[in-house]
Amino acid sequence: MATTNLIGTSARFQAVLDDIKVVAPAECAVLVQGETGTGKEVIARAIHESGSRRNGPFIGLNCAAIPGALLESELFGHERGAFTGAVTQTTGRFLAANGGTLFLDEIGDLPLDLQPKLLRVLQEQQFERLGSVRTIRTDVRIIAATNQDLRQMVEEKKFRADLYYRLSVFPISLPPLRDRKEDIAPLVMHFAETFAQKLGKTIEEIPDGVLEILKNHHWPGNIRELQNFVERSVIMTSGRVLSPRIADLKQLVQSSSSEPTHTLSGAERAHILGTLRETNWVIGGRGGAAARLGLPRTTLISRMQKLGIVRTSKLSSVLQSRLMGAAFTAEDAQLAAG
Repeated sequence: MATTNLIGTSARFQAVLDDIKVVAPAECAVLVQGETGTGKEVIARAIHESGSRRNGPFIGLNCAAIPGALLESELFGHERGAFTGAVTQTTGRFLAANGGTLFLDEIGDLPLDLQPKLLRVLQEQQFERLGSVRTIRTDVRIIAATNQDLRQMVEEKKFRADLYYRLSVFPISLPPLRDRKEDIAPLVMHFAETFAQKLGKTIEEIPDGVLEILKNHHWPGNIRELQNFVERSVIMTSGRVLSPRIADLKQLVQSSSSEPTHTLSGAERAHILGTLRETNWVIGGRGGAAARLGLPRTTLISRMQKLGIVRTSKLSSVLQSRLMGAAFTAEDAQLAAG
């Protein structure tokens, strides 16, 4: 099975992977449901790449991103002169996806007047372009996705029941990131390596204090929010240890109401100590700790004083670094002995 970008070992995510294995070889429609940012398109692509249509096209369309008046043309195409501004014939997504998969994201935003036309294509595998009476046949697998409750929308007459049942032959529910926290560490490492490679950097370690904050955050934006956080952190990092901005860590803690303050203080202390060690305790300048942490030099000195970070001796430096929770290294042993 194609598992590109499918990162996670939690029980709930493994259940999703099992669903992909089962449904990928089938030709039935799939409805992927989950909160914004949970990776619905990634799952859709995995289903496509794991099935018999893997050599065919994978065509996506966000139903919420296109005005309703233009959406029909995007789906089915149009003939020249079909409406004002239609100066050429267009193919449409259904024909472009022939022999492959059409991914309809945000299907809950599909206008009611278009839903019968989509239902017809699903049932009969044929349609007409706008401005044409010629019927076109197509062979397309449909994977739809939504962050809305389509059942509730059906009850409220905002979504056709017959279309809902046609789309949800095999529903897959994606868990939010807050319900699969054991997957956060491997996801962070995956994103860090990916962005570091793009920027010509090497990231080998994620500080334990940083991971603790990430695991305690609620992640309303789910994987997309985590990905953005890691990308910013990689941009800020100049060494081999991921170095997020202190302001970003504070924001995560402040938005997690159940998070005790001491967790941030401990993580911040560990983060500053690690950066100071990387810069050989150089605070100012372009390559100094303040620049790496995204802080003014005076602010960093103030934070060091508040957190009790003082370089009094080699042994003291080693003892302070142990507060980060890392293993006692051979380098530390040499420092202590020296």
